[in-house]
Amino acid sequence: MSRTSDQPRRALLSVSDKTGLVDFARQLKALAFEILSTGGSAAVLREAGIDVTDVSSVTGFPEVMGGRVKTLHPAIHGGLLARRGTDDRVMNEHGIGWIDVLAVNLYPFEATIARSECTLDDAIENIDIGGPAMLRAAAKNHARVLVVVDPSDYERVVDGLTSDEPAALREQLAVKAFAHTASYDAAISSFLHGQYRSEELFPDSLVLGWKRAQTLRYGENPHQQAAFYRHADTPGTIAGATQLQGKPLSYNNLADADAALQCVKAFDETACVIVKHANPCGVAIAATPLEAYQRAYRTDPTSAFGGIIAFNRPLDEATAAAIVDQQLVDVVIAPEIEDGARAALKQKKNCRVLETGSPERISTATTRSWDLKTVEAGLLVQQRDVGTLADVEVDIVSRRQPTDAELEDLRFAWIVAKYVKSNAIIYAKGGQTVGIGAGQMSRVVSARIGALKAADEGLDLRGAVMASDAFFPFRDSIDTAAENGITAIIQPGGSIRDQEVVEAADEHGLAMMFTHMRHFRH
Repeated sequence: MSRTSDQPRRALLSVSDKTGLVDFARQLKALAFEILSTGGSAAVLREAGIDVTDVSSVTGFPEVMGGRVKTLHPAIHGGLLARRGTDDRVMNEHGIGWIDVLAVNLYPFEATIARSECTLDDAIENIDIGGPAMLRAAAKNHARVLVVVDPSDYERVVDGLTSDEPAALREQLAVKAFAHTASYDAAISSFLHGQYRSEELFPDSLVLGWKRAQTLRYGENPHQQAAFYRHADTPGTIAGATQLQGKPLSYNNLADADAALQCVKAFDETACVIVKHANPCGVAIAATPLEAYQRAYRTDPTSAFGGIIAFNRPLDEATAAAIVDQQLVDVVIAPEIEDGARAALKQKKNCRVLETGSPERISTATTRSWDLKTVEAGLLVQQRDVGTLADVEVDIVSRRQPTDAELEDLRFAWIVAKYVKSNAIIYAKGGQTVGIGAGQMSRVVSARIGALKAADEGLDLRGAVMASDAFFPFRDSIDTAAENGITAIIQPGGSIRDQEVVEAADEHGLAMMFTHMRHFRH
């Protein structure tokens, strides 16, 4: 809206992220704006030779309490909230000047709490008060005020100011501002809940602050629209990964890549996990990434076609070359992709290559991490399944004791079972999966499928071990295992037919362990 000549347009710029600030201010100056600013922003602008009016000279009150109070004043909020044709008399009566553009991004609270040395006092001092208040005021009054929270929008704002400030731009920026303050408050709420109410895992109100990382081509199916949101760029996660090459990641790519990465991070040893449709189809540990990959691939080359491959060690040239020569792959994931590996993978131009940084080790220290699942009109929230054998007292319930080699394979198979859809059966030998039965309605059918897959690939189950994510309701799976040469079994126990199942193991001379911990995965 136009102004009279004695009412210069004004912009208030007060930002933590100074990216593009100087250029933005210069462009506003070229449009005859008066620039108001505070603290560090004002200093940066003055250093760049831009004339700035301090907010304190507008309010008639100095910044006090170490900057805690500087913009909370009617001269500022009146200038943001005033409506043309409604509040003119009040503005004139109290000598309040109009503010037409507000650029604010908030104290870096999330970056502060992400630092390992952050104290509670540090976090609290980085809770912005005046910034959110101004943003909400400007966004509420977006019919008159342009509000910008993202430096990437500065150019759009300048273009809008030179083209009669289209209403659509004002509306878009207002929505973005409210989302910005909501996400900021969510981060504060989550952090303080952990500090002050840590014994209460689930708050009365669950406030989530997620930011859109990308809009996806489509969802699980082409007729579904989709997007990917994240709340932090955490090293060792898919959300924090850097894509080095390949087409944009799809919805299914992201889901499968996360499944592969979660599984491979669970191993201390050098490991490779190959995933297809959210289920591991091959997992192995070995002395080198190359050997781990070859052994994982050997489990089920048919399912590995077009799959996701994850490593928990840097990917070297030899391993990357083997992948290129051996299979079609959609995504390759590793904490680091070495130069030779990058060059080798370029031969697969459509393959997405993700470098995650150092994986975060899965441990009981992450039990406050939530696993979220939607239902219609609701949200299911649970702790992530970070349980390991170190967290339970394992019982050997059979007459025969497992050998040391069997114990190692039982531990390996138990880790894999946690990442396979229920009902899950894992056959393993020598630190390698040799058969996987996943996602069946009947556990005995999963056991048969795992054995069939091993037979299809010419893998010998004799001397292998078996892991089950949940208890055996009947002895039929034990009989199937014995028929295929399985020598040891690990399972949670807890069935009303446990005695019958243990007796079956003893009849066949199998070793059996109860973990007393279930790993359902739906």
